[in-house]
Amino acid sequence: MKIIWIAVTAVVVVSVAVWAQQAKTGANGAGEAKHAEGGPDAMATKAGDAVTPPFACLVGGQSACGLPSNVVINMAGAAVKRTEAEWRAVLTPIQFKVARQQGTEPPFRNEYHDHHADGVYFSVCSETPLFDSRDKFESGTGWPSFTKPIEGRFVAVASDTSYGMSRDEVNCTVDGAHLGHVFPDGPQPTGLRYCINSASLRFIPRAEYTTWLAKQQAAK
Repeated sequence: MKIIWIAVTAVVVVSVAVWAQQAKTGANGAGEAKHAEGGPDAMATKAGDAVTPPFACLVGGQSACGLPSNVVINMAGAAVKRTEAEWRAVLTPIQFKVARQQGTEPPFRNEYHDHHADGVYFSVCSETPLFDSRDKFESGTGWPSFTKPIEGRFVAVASDTSYGMSRDEVNCTVDGAHLGHVFPDGPQPTGLRYCINSASLRFIPRAEYTTWLAKQQAAK
């Protein structure tokens, strides 16, 4: 029994060492993405970039954060709908690939992972406030991380079993944009970590958001 335990421990140590070396050398992985409005698409991700415990995103040797999603997003109740051509016209290539085709942007090389301004993050596909900077925290994964959305009704959760993993994909209920995934390893009080792609977000400073909110309330 002692020999078996030592062997298992050695395998784990070697696996971690190999994985860490891949992070240093920038080994690339690839994944396929699919959206209800678009066909399959491939997008390379940098394996091992999001490796800092306790938010390692590592499941079975693969990055649960870094791999794209493969769920069919329910657009039946979405208030904002466009054709694929229309989305391509209003979004940048990376925004379209992530938000509309469920791709994943590179960790640490995206707009908001190290963003600390005070304000609100909207969906890049509509005028929908999704996350508050006050709920943002440093996860060390290379993607913006939040403990909760501003309004739960604006963020839907769908079961994602792609790549042999069981994950919870999150998307915007108003426009169907793929946002990222949510994991049960976040800080208190929620214990959740919403691992979100910067490409799916649009930041608005607090003062501008306050003005926007006042206009919305006045229009009701």
